[in-house]
Amino acid sequence: MQFLWGALGFCAVILAVIGIVTPLLPTVPFLLLAAFSFSKSSTRLHTWLMEHPRLGPPIRNWEAHGAISTMAKKLSTVSMIAVLAISWLLNVPAWLLGIQAVVLTCAAAFIWSRPSV
Repeated sequence: MQFLWGALGFCAVILAVIGIVTPLLPTVPFLLLAAFSFSKSSTRLHTWLMEHPRLGPPIRNWEAHGAISTMAKKLSTVSMIAVLAISWLLNVPAWLLGIQAVVLTCAAAFIWSRPSV
């Protein structure tokens, strides 16, 4: 079972790192999944992730305060607006644009309702 948790943790870290440079893929949810998975499989990997200078702070902020950095909030909001604009430019059907707008608005409301660090 530890192997499966470890494999899930590695997959989540890979997706999180891709999410750093890809505006459509979230980073922090995958980091949280990786931290949880590593906590079930390897103390060494969990410690590495938690103490990593780039990947660790968002996890620690979330675990300690349920907080998201102001910069992350701004970047995620800009990404959501960009995705909606690209969909509109690609002539996505109006009903799908509407669903997308509702989902993105709910996601933005959740992000902005969290405390800032």
